[in-house]
Amino acid sequence: MSGPAEEPRRDRAAGHRAAPAPAPGVPRTAAPGTCGGGAVIAAVYVPAAALACWSLGRTLWDGLAEPGIALAFGVLITVGELVGQGPAPAAGGARVPGVRAGAPLGAAGALAYALLGEAGGRPTTHGVHQVVAVVLAAGLVGLVPRLARGEGPALDPIARRVLTTGFAATCFQPLYNTGTLGSWVASGPVYPVFLIALLALTALCDAVLAAALARARTGWPYGPLLRDELRALLGLGSAVCATGVVISLATAVAGLWALPVFCLPLLLTQFAFRRFAAVRATYRQTIASLARSTEIAGYTPHGHARRVAALSRAVGRELGLNEPDLDLLEHAALMHDIGQLSLLDPVPDGATAPLPPAEQRRIALLGGAVVRQTGVPAEVAVIVERQADPYREQPVTARIVRTVNAYDDLSGESAGPGGPLRALERLRLSTARDHEPRVVEALARVLACGGRAG
Repeated sequence: MSGPAEEPRRDRAAGHRAAPAPAPGVPRTAAPGTCGGGAVIAAVYVPAAALACWSLGRTLWDGLAEPGIALAFGVLITVGELVGQGPAPAAGGARVPGVRAGAPLGAAGALAYALLGEAGGRPTTHGVHQVVAVVLAAGLVGLVPRLARGEGPALDPIARRVLTTGFAATCFQPLYNTGTLGSWVASGPVYPVFLIALLALTALCDAVLAAALARARTGWPYGPLLRDELRALLGLGSAVCATGVVISLATAVAGLWALPVFCLPLLLTQFAFRRFAAVRATYRQTIASLARSTEIAGYTPHGHARRVAALSRAVGRELGLNEPDLDLLEHAALMHDIGQLSLLDPVPDGATAPLPPAEQRRIALLGGAVVRQTGVPAEVAVIVERQADPYREQPVTARIVRTVNAYDDLSGESAGPGGPLRALERLRLSTARDHEPRVVEALARVLACGGRAG
């Protein structure tokens, strides 16, 4: 709803220590506001803060309606937040669709409380303000362990939770409490369909907010981010919405006993997703360890594969690739130089960009043959093999690896003053055959937003 930080490189061209490179596989992020993200963050936080203040004030003034029910749902949301804070490594250093929501059990509890009209056959009287107040208070309590561990508070999920829960409660509670909803859909199968449609609309709003905040925080293109969020709705997002509806309907009949009974399947699903994410993270770490063999053997500079992988993923994100393609791109970028292990004499500084095209292609083919023996998807080997071909014959992922690898080779510590800028200029001059102009310009935008080229 990271991986370990890479050590800073000394930028000899600029004469000062450069900013730390991103974690392996994690696209470079821009500071909020650098790429116009500050206004978007404010547009989300200001209404969320206003709604939170109004809800808390109104609830304190009026008092809690059905405090037992409010406490039960508050505990459920808090438990969901606490369970969602455990280690859930993302595959490839990126977010895993469905797992990135962090606390699906808490989200399902919040939505169920927003759509609660009866408890044990008796009508409830809590309104929109109490729903938001309980959800906010439970979410803040769930942050206490994070603060105790010295971690920063995750405010983006709380802001989204306040706005989306407030939206669902506003669409449901006034209609239910005034009897309008009963006159429209009455009872029977139409009522659950109405709840599902309302939660689907709420989930869509949450996806839009999540993509907007991610765009503001990272500077990545909004379209691919929104597609990833919408794709996640078909996974754990649909389970969250379904559980919210089931809890609301079951509580109306069975009372608060329905909470632990109907939350257990989602809790088990969450643990399964987290286990899946852990397996994928271990898989990526194995690939990263294999990629370091060229560094250990002295064929490539320290950190070259990690830098190329991180920057390739950022360029791929800039060009609008989806998460599965970004994972393949990152794995190929990590192992793009593994063919050098077959050379008798290492290439000076491990830089393959200045080599003749035939030698580059030979190393790429040798690398692809090695990659095919590692058990990674065949698409990764194809990217490694095709990275030395003329760009018009390459898939876009191979074009990205070729261009980013050339940039890192040409802008290394031995490039002298102005190395990064000269490297970009050389790439632009090679767009007739070696590098696709669109990829080069995407690389330039990523570097400009990250500040490395300057």
